[in-house]
Amino acid sequence: MPAHSIASYTKSARLFALYQSLPRSEADAVSLTELMQTYGSNPDHFTNERKNLENDLTGLNQIFNDVFYSNALIRVPAWDQNISGKTARFYIEPSFSIDVLNEQTVFFWEMLDKYTANYLPVSFKQKITDKLTQLDRQEKDRFNQSPLGHWQDHLISLPSVVQAPKLDSEVLASIHQALLQNRQLRIRYQNKWEGQLNQRVVYPKGLIFIDNMIYLTGFNPVDEHINDGILLKAHRNFAVNRITEAVIIDKPIPDWVGRDVFSLEHLHQLGKLEPTIDGQIKLILKVQKYACQHLYERPLSTDQSITVIDDTWNQVSATVANTYRLQDWLVSMSQLAVVVEPLVLKTVILERLHSALELYEDE
Repeated sequence: MPAHSIASYTKSARLFALYQSLPRSEADAVSLTELMQTYGSNPDHFTNERKNLENDLTGLNQIFNDVFYSNALIRVPAWDQNISGKTARFYIEPSFSIDVLNEQTVFFWEMLDKYTANYLPVSFKQKITDKLTQLDRQEKDRFNQSPLGHWQDHLISLPSVVQAPKLDSEVLASIHQALLQNRQLRIRYQNKWEGQLNQRVVYPKGLIFIDNMIYLTGFNPVDEHINDGILLKAHRNFAVNRITEAVIIDKPIPDWVGRDVFSLEHLHQLGKLEPTIDGQIKLILKVQKYACQHLYERPLSTDQSITVIDDTWNQVSATVANTYRLQDWLVSMSQLAVVVEPLVLKTVILERLHSALELYEDE
């Protein structure tokens, strides 16, 4: 069983722990109320945690269907039946296990180890390492001869142009623990443009992964307020590689940090999880026709539209977050695209291009 309530973990870890906690027979099937005894432990957040449990059960069932082609997570009544007025009960089909060492599950553990483990708390990463250690040579050889085993020879992940920074494993472990236990953190932080270290207390909220950088997002200590806008002013992001020390304080994070308005998804919608100038903007570009092809394949937004201007140019319109990453991309596209609107952004890009030209002309 997990060391803490399942609800305290991040979603990927919650699904893993929920799978482990479900009974393996119909006779032992449990209801949502019974599952809540191990899933959620905070009476103040019972309603939200119960809803998350329902969503996690649905998500786990979808994973089993999509990845293992199995209806292993059984609901009584069945998933496709109306349960109005009935008490649904859940269990894992006894013969099912992600521990079964066939080619699909070995591939699952291999990919989890390569691409996901570093994002999970140390205890979960160790479980994955232990699982791979259990594979003896015969099973490994059999996997390597399977279609999926051959497939791994045709996959490679290329690094970013700039390498990922080195991270302090003790700092990262303390951050993981504080997030899972809803505890405050005292950190020593090296601001990017300052020489001295600053010590501060943080209410940690989560981790952000942008390219190959990891950021801790959270709030400066502030008294609870009825106005969410005032509390949002205390929000901060910290590059984990610039945190030189992280110590867990044995004080819980205030309840207001857990409000829906401060969820990671909502903070992202507000443009709080990366440097953002002024939230959402309506971007209009004039893009050379041949260069526009990749925007059909990888649109800037769900509402993107592309219209033909003439044989040379297309016009692209999209609602996007006005971030510094957007500016960087527009500068990289400077010989292929022109910002039409908004005029403020067009001016910023023009100034950056002039600055670049001056540097090269000085040379």
